[in-house]
Amino acid sequence: MIVIIDYGMGNLKSVKNALDFLKLESKISAEIEEIQKADALILPGVGAFPDAMDTIEKLALDKVIKEEVRKKKPLLGICLGMQLLFEKGFEGIERKGLGLLKGNIVKMKEDKSNSVKIPHIGWNNLLYNKKDELFNSIEEGKFVYYVHSYFAQDYNKEDLIAYSEYGDNKIPGVVRSSNVIGAQFHPEKSGTVGLSILKNFGELIK
Repeated sequence: MIVIIDYGMGNLKSVKNALDFLKLESKISAEIEEIQKADALILPGVGAFPDAMDTIEKLALDKVIKEEVRKKKPLLGICLGMQLLFEKGFEGIERKGLGLLKGNIVKMKEDKSNSVKIPHIGWNNLLYNKKDELFNSIEEGKFVYYVHSYFAQDYNKEDLIAYSEYGDNKIPGVVRSSNVIGAQFHPEKSGTVGLSILKNFGELIK
């Protein structure tokens, strides 16, 4: 069972629909007991970093997420959910994140040639930094769907699995440290490639 954590700031239904399509058993919940019983967790997210952390802490979800990660339960953060896995975010104000990954979330740089727009919205190809089971049967260079203005920096280089290039920005697309995984793009909106990534995530709990 995969629990999609509901803290009121995620595209929960589209993630659930993708898992249903893959026949991966899942439920949307903010209940501590259900999160504890889950085999794996997904932390989605759309919106602002400080607001998300405020809500997560208010619901005491930060504590249970950290506890379950310590038990080696697989956790996948998507978009804002990935950003929350890092130490700090700088969206408007400096705000502590969950601190499960080394690094900070900062605003993307405007391109000197003005060839890129921020936010970064649309399809971009993934380049591999190293092999990972999340990309089993997925060729390098496939396109995934991004919607964001902020991205991870000062991260542990060993955590970088795949990235995309956007103007002067090298965007960490997928990061992983043991059982903690983040995808800056939206797998649930990235067609067959995204579904394959979610399927491979589901394989981690078998």
